[in-house]
Amino acid sequence: MQGRFTFEYAVIRIVPRVERDEFFNVGVIMFCKRKKYVGIKYHIDLDKLKAFDPDANITVFEDYLKAWKLVCDGSLSGGKIGAMELSDRFRWLSACRSTIIQSSKTHPGLTDDPEKTLEELFEDYVL
Repeated sequence: MQGRFTFEYAVIRIVPRVERDEFFNVGVIMFCKRKKYVGIKYHIDLDKLKAFDPDANITVFEDYLKAWKLVCDGSLSGGKIGAMELSDRFRWLSACRSTIIQSSKTHPGLTDDPEKTLEELFEDYVL
């Protein structure tokens, strides 16, 4: 098992109308402490969004997800949360919330290449 590291991930979902509790997956966020890695990948399918809510404004969702990316990347534009340690940023982003952008519970795994694993998770859960 040498060369493989534990990681955690959560699936990011859009909830266009929170009161209806309907959602669809748009991304994945992943954390690997030993590799000092936090990554996020997302894509909003406009047709799906419009099927859930014909009046939905995609720009709102894109802006929220861009803010998540800034936090994930540790960017100065990510504010105080973006300045936190990797693990704290991941925990903040994957925390349970009832808003239009949510994440699943976290799940564990093993990886030797976090970038590749993030891509595989994204393909499995989003595309």
